[in-house]
Amino acid sequence: MATAADSAAASAAHADAVIAASPAAIELIARLVAAHGPVMFHISGGCCDGSAPMCFAVGEFRLGARDVRLGAVAGAEVWIGGDQYERWRHTRVTLDAVAGRGASFSLEIPLGQRFIIRSELCELPTPP
Repeated sequence: MATAADSAAASAAHADAVIAASPAAIELIARLVAAHGPVMFHISGGCCDGSAPMCFAVGEFRLGARDVRLGAVAGAEVWIGGDQYERWRHTRVTLDAVAGRGASFSLEIPLGQRFIIRSELCELPTPP
């Protein structure tokens, strides 16, 4: 299994996608960090809530060899599965937080909130 350093090195060339966070997401991340220590996010693209961002305490989620680092928000690294990244590579991704309960193991669930993704398609490169 790859380490975060291995995945970070492998994803260094993936600079098309952009990650940002809403004020609500930044506030919720701060609450989670106060309760759990440093956190990270993973977006897998699986079934059910699979494309919903999941928040874990750092060290509680093992990254795969194809995971791609999108960047960091509020000090928390954001990773995405390689297959999902290929679909979203020209997308501006904004992490947001809303009231409600998702169907995941994400840290915010017991607080009655959930992280969601808001996205905007970036301009696609013109073929040569």
